Amino acid sequence: MSECLRISELVDRLGRLAHGLQYASGLNPAQWEALRFIARANRFSRTPGAIACYMGTTRGTVSQTLIALEAKGCILRKRSPDDRRTVALELTQAGRELIEEDPLCLVLRAAGSLSREEQGRLADGLEGLVRAVQEAKGIPEFGPCLLCAHFRPAPAPAREGEAEEEEECRCALNDATLAPEETGMLCVEFEAAKRA
Repeated sequence: MSECLRISELVDRLGRLAHGLQYASGLNPAQWEALRFIARANRFSRTPGAIACYMGTTRGTVSQTLIALEAKGCILRKRSPDDRRTVALELTQAGRELIEEDPLCLVLRAAGSLSREEQGRLADGLEGLVRAVQEAKGIPEFGPCLLCAHFRPAPAPAREGEAEEEEECRCALNDATLAPEETGMLCVEFEAAKRA
């Protein structure tokens, strides 16, 4: 068996195992994935359209998933303060508590049993696989603001004797200030920054 075939079969097998784990706490795998996305996405990306794009499904399918999550008290739908035509999604306290008991923690713990070097190689390899499949299918890449071409870091602190400026990180695409906790969140508008 070729190594590429072996990798393909192992990824499929792990995916099926992870899928089966997610019939938990009254949710199904699609509901868990949407809940996870809302927890990890920045404020510009917590929308039904972004979730559909991330999950590789239709807006109608995502709509049914969100209706179920809302009925279970896991999420709230609100009109976006920036664009009243857009629905913004937020986790409720119940949704945050569910995320703390994410059934994929079993995979997380298994990954934790690998050495740091193995973890790094595996993460880099899987990231490359995901990127290659997304590119082949024309699926946009999602990533954290911190690694995005649109990310503008806060300027370096002023030197002694210079006036202290209160500047923050920014998203150049949305012309918006980013809170420190947002810089590691997923964005639907992500564009990988060129590496030096």
